[in-house]
Amino acid sequence: MSDDNVIEVRREGPVEWLALNRPDAHNTLNLALVDALVDYFEGLRERHDVRIVVLGAKGKHFCAGLDLSPDAFADIERSTANTLVIQRRIARIYLAMRKCPQPIIAMVHGAACGGGFSLALAADIRIAGESAKMNAAYIKIGLSGCDMGSSYFLPRLVGTSVASEYLMTGRFIHAERALAVNLVSQIVPDRELAAAAQDYIQDMLRTSPAGLRLTKDGLNIAVDAPGLEAAMAVEDRQQALLSLTEDAREAGLAFFEKRDPVYRDR
Repeated sequence: MSDDNVIEVRREGPVEWLALNRPDAHNTLNLALVDALVDYFEGLRERHDVRIVVLGAKGKHFCAGLDLSPDAFADIERSTANTLVIQRRIARIYLAMRKCPQPIIAMVHGAACGGGFSLALAADIRIAGESAKMNAAYIKIGLSGCDMGSSYFLPRLVGTSVASEYLMTGRFIHAERALAVNLVSQIVPDRELAAAAQDYIQDMLRTSPAGLRLTKDGLNIAVDAPGLEAAMAVEDRQQALLSLTEDAREAGLAFFEKRDPVYRDR
């Protein structure tokens, strides 16, 4: 597989379907894939024509983590400084996923390990295929289980006790347990992942474009807000702004006229 084709992006109206495309390497993260994902997600910040992103992968596995093959990082001299540069280069993926205004739906099948686990964690909604299994693989190779946002994302999603269980052991979270601890929204046969994602897409596309963007923004802020008043201050600001838009007026008319609204993102 050429480094020029490590991701595949398919556009369907206002939705982009992004697939990791290194199936022969189990979609492990090499430098080409890291840079492609950073460029893609950072580029979404000003792309309001894209309303939703669906993240999946080609082949048997979602993403088996960092590419540990001998040639993957052979061109980089081993040193503390270089290691930190690469670490922060990879970390940009997850920061960009949270900062982009589009909701991200992750379709997880097969293994999602290490950095691949964090790709799922950084998404807004996770759907698991029946084959899905996820783990913080870092601790299995002499490192900390806290990496690529895992120590931030996982406790907020499943609680500190369950997060500690998995980050401290490197155990796999299989699909059934992931559903039981609310890490994923549902489990479907692997072949039905795209159809399951489509259900969420249809509901999101019935919302106003700005309303959807600011909902993700509000959730991001509220999760770290110091208290209820701070969270509600953000809500108040956003609702005041949105209530004056043409789309809010259109949504009200459509409700009373019993029709679907026609949004213009104004």
